[in-house]
Amino acid sequence: AGFATTQTAYETAYHELFAALDELDQRLATQRYLTGDQITEADWRLFTTLVRFDAVYFGHFKANRQRIEDYDNLPGYVRDLYQQANVAETVDLPFIKKHYYGSHREINPTLIVPLGQEIDFSRPHDRAHLKAA
Repeated sequence: AGFATTQTAYETAYHELFAALDELDQRLATQRYLTGDQITEADWRLFTTLVRFDAVYFGHFKANRQRIEDYDNLPGYVRDLYQQANVAETVDLPFIKKHYYGSHREINPTLIVPLGQEIDFSRPHDRAHLKAA
């Protein structure tokens, strides 16, 4: 959506993105991770997108229907993964924001990095009770 060069392409990508996020949120209502009660590579691949979403994708890529924090299950899921051993120290949101907002002149010609969207990924996730579907 963020790199679309026509309104039609943007809207198509936007709707596909949020249809996928809605589906994932529903799946995570009944199971702790994407494929059940064990973390898999699929979880880590999704994590890298979701952990950046509210701070970057929501505004920078015009993916602004709703934040991950506004979903029912995705926020706890992201926090659950973030709180796994040795993960938190790999997430540097100020650097991530600086990179995205500073490297896409076609989207952000002024290279201004916005303030805000501070998210506390260390809050309790309350997902340990979920079991495999």
